[in-house]
Amino acid sequence: MKLNIKRLDHVQVCVPRGAEARAREFYGGLLGLEEIEKPEVLRANGGMWYEVADIQLHVGVEETVAPSKRHPAFEVEGLAGVRAYLEQNGVRTKDEPSLPGVERFSFFDPFGNRIELMEKTRAGSLKTKANG
Repeated sequence: MKLNIKRLDHVQVCVPRGAEARAREFYGGLLGLEEIEKPEVLRANGGMWYEVADIQLHVGVEETVAPSKRHPAFEVEGLAGVRAYLEQNGVRTKDEPSLPGVERFSFFDPFGNRIELMEKTRAGSLKTKANG
């Protein structure tokens, strides 16, 4: 059976317990994401949710958070300017190889979560079917 997936709803990153105020400053303040109300039934778990274009970014809470290659990737406009803004504000960035029609880089939140930003440089698509 093939899943009838309609769209990606949300992605989650985690921050250490007790770091929620710092996470709010980073995601809501520095990145300018719009915080949305977390459902009452989940509020006791801690963390916060943000609206990001047509999906949500959930910032969850764990006892410990270890850096990982796992990451969300967001398409933006003005990639070079965004990178300069992040670096001017002390955010660590990392070069990523260009892909056909796409420039990109990664940055790290204060808790070691990697986030990729990308900008299309020409019409086209990264979508190709894998063999097999």
